[in-house]
Amino acid sequence: MNLTIDSLKKGDLIEILAPAKAIEKEHVQFAKKTLEDFGFKVRVSKHCLGQYNYFSGTISQRLSDFQKAVDDEEVKAILCARGGYGCIQIVDKIQWANMLRFPKWIIGFSDVTVFHQKLSSMGLKSLHATMPLNFSQNSKESISTLVDAVKGEKYTIESKTNSFNQLGDAQGTLRGGNLSILFSLLGTDDHIKFENSILFIEDLAEQIYHLDRMLYALDKAGILNRIKGLVVGGMTDMKDTSIPFGMTYQEVILSHFEYRNIPICFNFPVGHINDNRALIIGSEVTFYINQDGAKLTFL
Repeated sequence: MNLTIDSLKKGDLIEILAPAKAIEKEHVQFAKKTLEDFGFKVRVSKHCLGQYNYFSGTISQRLSDFQKAVDDEEVKAILCARGGYGCIQIVDKIQWANMLRFPKWIIGFSDVTVFHQKLSSMGLKSLHATMPLNFSQNSKESISTLVDAVKGEKYTIESKTNSFNQLGDAQGTLRGGNLSILFSLLGTDDHIKFENSILFIEDLAEQIYHLDRMLYALDKAGILNRIKGLVVGGMTDMKDTSIPFGMTYQEVILSHFEYRNIPICFNFPVGHINDNRALIIGSEVTFYINQDGAKLTFL
């Protein structure tokens, strides 16, 4: 089942809420003005700017904001203010029925991958894209692709050539997000099979040995044999142990595909980087890599 989400137009309402870590007011205000300049109406949820220890609010407060946005037919898109940690605490407490009746975009990345996986299991598309925490530092393409995606405008994302790229082409359903979150959801009720998928991954501040461990887990879950292509985004601030692991993160990733002939690209503009382009999870895409670089086109 694949449900259609209506394209946004000028005057449509986007709600900003914080389902995880607390966020400073200035980031939300900057994002609100940016989206208003594109012609959207923007509302900030009741507890978005709150703080309860590490979080923007208690579990019940964050759940209340999210549920109200899901249930409000006027809200056409939900923009998560930032990641951090906390989405897993509310994902199974949300009543998702109205997302099936009135599908709307849920936008974010990093910890928001929890929601992306949930929506994928429901047959809904979602948007892996930048969040208010990062708007002021983002490339203009990060913002423009987010706007293009919610408006239903077709676009292509290209990346420069990389010596680690594995050439080829494929077509499939785009799936993925933050690798640590994908790893944490293996074997849960939000684990999806990734059959005939183009998988994209990104991560932040992980040990290289843990990257290897996570990829072994994906392999043992059967995922690496099911995907038709791999998009590697920002692997930002990767760390090594005091006694070196002995491989770069690129070499670790490629070691898991030694006998798998699929296209693989590195340094794709997505993840914990300033140039974080919007990817429509659940969309059919073509993926093409040659000597000049990689190209991902949404169909």
